[in-house]
Amino acid sequence: MAFAGFPAAGTQFLRELALNNNKPWFEANKKRYLQDVQAPALELVTTLGERLQTQFPEIRYDTRTNGSGSLMRIHRDVRFSADKSPYKTNVAMMFNAGANKKMEGPGFGLQITPEQVEMMTGVFTFSKAMLARYREYVQIDKRGAALDSAAAQVRAAGAYTIGGETYKRVPTGLPADHPRAAWLRYSGLHAYAPPIALDVAATPALVDAVMTHFTAMSPIYIWLREMMG
Repeated sequence: MAFAGFPAAGTQFLRELALNNNKPWFEANKKRYLQDVQAPALELVTTLGERLQTQFPEIRYDTRTNGSGSLMRIHRDVRFSADKSPYKTNVAMMFNAGANKKMEGPGFGLQITPEQVEMMTGVFTFSKAMLARYREYVQIDKRGAALDSAAAQVRAAGAYTIGGETYKRVPTGLPADHPRAAWLRYSGLHAYAPPIALDVAATPALVDAVMTHFTAMSPIYIWLREMMG
């Protein structure tokens, strides 16, 4: 089915889950989750995935709900977290190119929270191999200049933020005096969009709004895709 909007009942479920983040409450309300959160989220995965493919044919989407698809699992990984709350209080999805895992290759991401819709493009944290390739590309004049240009395009398109800088200094072994040394302080590369209000999310117009932001941020995605070969 085409995406008709993320219902108010879905965001209300997320609000209540934040106040009752435990297994007994979730199991007692699981039917609401499946109907009001998961079902419309899967419709959004399909509708948005098809739209993305019209601009980026290599993008893939997957409606599996076991964590292997585009939709993130509602269950949190609490193994290494001090916060043992078992459930996420947002609904998130990622669209990646080819066979890349959701969080490892460049792609487009979206999450619906109880307050708003948030979007990103790029990679949150590079794998070891991808980080090495990124650092190599930044130092190549043509490739590094292309990254400068991509970031400038995204910033000029609106209130977009470039993220991924995690080091205060250029890491040891890299040229601190390089003309693009600032990019060498990044361990991931992504752009964030200004959020979309929930009243838009409740309508089919959300797809157009999200695609406008994804398109504006796509120079970062395109640069990373070319870096990946």
